[in-house]
Amino acid sequence: MTQIFHPKDQNLYGVTVIQAGPCPVLRVKTAESKDGYAAVQLGFGTIKDKSRNSAELGQFKAAGVPAQKYVREIRDANLAGLEAGQTVLADTFKTGDYVDVQGVTKGKGFAGVMKRHNFRGLPASHGASDKQRSPGSLASRRSLGRVMPGQRMAGHMGNVVTSTIKIEVVDVDAEKNLIYVAGAVPGPRGGLVTIFETVKNKKVRIDTVKSTIKKDKMGNIIKAAPKPGAKK
Repeated sequence: MTQIFHPKDQNLYGVTVIQAGPCPVLRVKTAESKDGYAAVQLGFGTIKDKSRNSAELGQFKAAGVPAQKYVREIRDANLAGLEAGQTVLADTFKTGDYVDVQGVTKGKGFAGVMKRHNFRGLPASHGASDKQRSPGSLASRRSLGRVMPGQRMAGHMGNVVTSTIKIEVVDVDAEKNLIYVAGAVPGPRGGLVTIFETVKNKKVRIDTVKSTIKKDKMGNIIKAAPKPGAKK
């Protein structure tokens, strides 16, 4: 991560720099085709042909692009104007957009319950020897007599696919194909992430005006009696 001044309000933001291109379009799928759904396949990073099998090389050749290190498919994307062989660059994003970033979290190896699930631990006094970081009781033999599925226990921590939802694009460097997003994203430095349009629309606050109409308990509008001498 690094920090930059926001181009609009000139406030200092902690941002993550993501290289968002060039990403050649390998294939465009539509609901009317034999695939039966709408999606676009993008590549990223060139590698030698010997690192890919013949079937994959055939797809790259059909699109007219060199062998790609990474291939990702994005469903329900805006396919207007996209064709195989085109290149998607960082200028697709604009400052102020909101995106979702998906990646694989850092692997922490085998971890205990205090680190993995934030357990408090057992008392470390009154004769406790080696139970301070133990999980405690796992189940009771009174009812089912077994450990229930989903019981939080020690195990492999991290290395799972997760997403950071609705983060702002603070700035875009179109020349270097870099985008600056507010906050952190999943994965280690240099890891691969996939950027989607946010699934949560930006909420706009609307100031409500207090109504001056009076109603009774039944919901009927109460009309004020006319003043004496007033015209009806």
